[in-house]
Amino acid sequence: MPALPEIVLQAWENREGPQVITTVDENGKPNSVYVMCVKLIGDDKIVIVDNHFEKTRHNILAGSPGVFLFITGEMKAYQVKGSLDYLQSGPIYDDLASWVDPKYPKIAAVVLNVEEVYNCADRLV
Repeated sequence: MPALPEIVLQAWENREGPQVITTVDENGKPNSVYVMCVKLIGDDKIVIVDNHFEKTRHNILAGSPGVFLFITGEMKAYQVKGSLDYLQSGPIYDDLASWVDPKYPKIAAVVLNVEEVYNCADRLV
């Protein structure tokens, strides 16, 4: 599985504002939502917490790939594409309790497996 390059790992530490995850439904119709509860695991997985997903959850369970977008304080934009796993149990799901604010529901851990990485139009991976 590809890994995030060092430049993206550094950018991750400087990301600002809400991030975005995009999925598509069975007909190819995209759905994007803002997310705030995210964590990098190693250099090849991004965990996104399902707090209130509906269309996104449906799309993931139907096999949609995902696109994760974030921006840095320097206004550099990054896009990470990959397959998605929807976990409602296991070590990654259990770890949510250690870093997600208790006021937010923790319905599932969505794991984006890094396959492609872009900085604007430039493909990095």
